Amino acid sequence: MELKPDTPRPPTQDDVAFDLESALGSVLALRSHIPEDAMTASILGTERAGHGVAINDSGLVLTIGYLITEAESVWLVDNASNTVPAYVVAYDQETGFGLVQALQRLSVPGLPLGSSDSLARGDYVVFAGHGGVSQAVAAEVVLKREFAGYWEYLLEEAIFTAPAHPNWGGAAIIGRDGTLRGIGSLLVQHMRGDEEAFNANMVVPIDLLKPILEELLTYGRRNKPGRPWLGMMTTEYEGHLVVAGVTNGGPADKAGVETGDVVIEVNGESVSGLATMFRRIWRLGDAGVSVPLTVYRSDSTREIVIESVNRDQRLKRPALH
Repeated sequence: MELKPDTPRPPTQDDVAFDLESALGSVLALRSHIPEDAMTASILGTERAGHGVAINDSGLVLTIGYLITEAESVWLVDNASNTVPAYVVAYDQETGFGLVQALQRLSVPGLPLGSSDSLARGDYVVFAGHGGVSQAVAAEVVLKREFAGYWEYLLEEAIFTAPAHPNWGGAAIIGRDGTLRGIGSLLVQHMRGDEEAFNANMVVPIDLLKPILEELLTYGRRNKPGRPWLGMMTTEYEGHLVVAGVTNGGPADKAGVETGDVVIEVNGESVSGLATMFRRIWRLGDAGVSVPLTVYRSDSTREIVIESVNRDQRLKRPALH
């Protein structure tokens, strides 16, 4: 079928080989409240809303992590408007996945995990938010490529789909076989050939969850040292890496990095893209390692050494249940 990237339409039962209504019932509305003094409150807000996907029949729900980071309360709502409390089980900094557990029984089926690696450009998917068919979009994979985010985030291969879903955070990407292929994360601009840019969604591939799921359930995080975190938000602008902001009191702020600085080198090696910069920082060692940067500021270069930390240690921990 032909899907127009700028014209969303809901999926139909004829599009897929599974029970569409049942599968869409696995997608829940998710609401969370974050304390005002949380590190992420000023950036992501204290009231967050999106979606989550039941991935088993015991109330385990997969979502995108920014919805639940530092959350002190979480609520889930199914398609019958039943509302149940939940608690944060885990948040993985590297993938961006988050897990919550319903504290009461959810009368929805768990969506089986499929394969994101098998998805190819042009493949049909259902991009499903909470609310049934009217809140789902028939979409296709338009690209699979590396994605680097200014918040010190890197996926080796993200999935991009169009037409874009207008309420993407934590939504389910379901393959034709009814399996979960990824979780919606962002709205981005995509260019197809010489055509005008159009909106697309960036999706975190489900295959990234499988090798770490048991660790997340056991420890609430990966059972290994964290990556170095600088608290430095960097963007690519006209071929340069420009610091767009620093976290107040974070490592970069304490080291004297300023908004507008241009990052030229990491540990003496030149950098020209976000992904390259992140990889060179992370290969220096685990969180706590010193990160030497060369930056350009006010017509001169400066050497700055940032003492990295583990980002998890700066975040408020969820209440115990």
